[in-house]
Amino acid sequence: MACAALYPRGVTSTADRLKPEGPAPASGGGSRLLRLLRSSAGIAIAMAVMNIGTYAFQMVAARLLGPSQFGALASLMALLMVLSVVQLGLQATAARRIAAAPGDVAAIEQTILTTTWRAAIVLGGLALAASPAVWAVLRLDGLLPAVLLALCVVPVTVMGGQAGVLQGERRWLALSMVYLSVGVPRVLLGGACLLVSASETSAMIGVLAASWLPVLIGSWTLRSRAHDAIVTAHDREVRRDVRRETAASSAALLAFVALSNLDVVVARNVLDGHQAGLYAGGLIVTKAVLFLPQFAVVILFPSMSTAGESRAALLRGLAFLTALGAACVAGTYLLSDLALVFIGGDDYAEVQDLLWLFAALGGLLSVLQLLVYAGLAKRGRWTKYIVTLGVIAMVSAGSLATTVTALAVTVAIVDATVVALLVALQVFRSKRGTETLAGSPS
Repeated sequence: MACAALYPRGVTSTADRLKPEGPAPASGGGSRLLRLLRSSAGIAIAMAVMNIGTYAFQMVAARLLGPSQFGALASLMALLMVLSVVQLGLQATAARRIAAAPGDVAAIEQTILTTTWRAAIVLGGLALAASPAVWAVLRLDGLLPAVLLALCVVPVTVMGGQAGVLQGERRWLALSMVYLSVGVPRVLLGGACLLVSASETSAMIGVLAASWLPVLIGSWTLRSRAHDAIVTAHDREVRRDVRRETAASSAALLAFVALSNLDVVVARNVLDGHQAGLYAGGLIVTKAVLFLPQFAVVILFPSMSTAGESRAALLRGLAFLTALGAACVAGTYLLSDLALVFIGGDDYAEVQDLLWLFAALGGLLSVLQLLVYAGLAKRGRWTKYIVTLGVIAMVSAGSLATTVTALAVTVAIVDATVVALLVALQVFRSKRGTETLAGSPS
């Protein structure tokens, strides 16, 4: 009874909530699908569908808008990723803390879910206030697309906190449903809006409408979470530490998101509209290669946050992502005609010979993403500094580029350098940890 008093009404104990979700009844094809979605393999499938939907939307937009207008939309979507970085920080913090400290789940969840909504509203308000500047910097056709971008920040941020709770508890079925609701509605609603009116405004209306569906599903799956738990001094300290960690994680992930997205904003400012659109088209390949194996980061992150599992999980992830990235580069080089079809067709033919390079960018970023999360799993401080230096180098050197090729090569060199530094940092951490264990009394 005393233990039960530590949890909100309607919320089960930590041990119960962290149990596997259990098999579905063994009857019918629907049951087999549910069993699959309850497993970690289901996350891979759900995220694959999410990414296919997300980039199907970009492919549809690239065809219907043409290089110039698509360049504007691509820069808006890249800026949305940067603005919603708190989403990633909340998700990483919730997942790491729940996996590493299951005894504090109640306090962690309450803090994450409350902070999520507050942060979403504040970020949305700030983005709305900055919409005139976004309009001017990105050279948009009007103010409305920038306003719609600001409104998108709210649901995107909320989804991150909800997904982090589900990921930390390893509730793969519920998390799969959230991920499935991200990509499919975007291509359906966004594509429908573009068919009605082929403009960046119509595209952003579709993105905004689609962004609320994952929030509705996440709210439903977490509907039993109340906020009237008995709060102890320990709970208060956990909540303060969760907020501090969220801020630190958000800073590191902001640096990564900036490094992986601001190049299209640089292109929008240093290249003419047509060339910037070609660069944005090539980045469809980059993003596809980056997000294709993203399920591996989601599945491995709880293990990287758990003592005794982290080193093996990181090595498995690096081996998998390196091999997959190399295969994507080779496939894009050999099948550039097919890749060109997927990024928008003949309107982007000028960039066909560079598509393998954009695939390499995606492979580098996927490895870089894993290394950033490995740093977050250990609450390391140096990761964000190294990636931030990479952002500064990319923007500074990229601003000197005058062609699509020069910008892509510059970004590739910067990304490869940051990856090498983060690998060296992980080796140093591992060596220091081994020496500490060797020097400790037996």
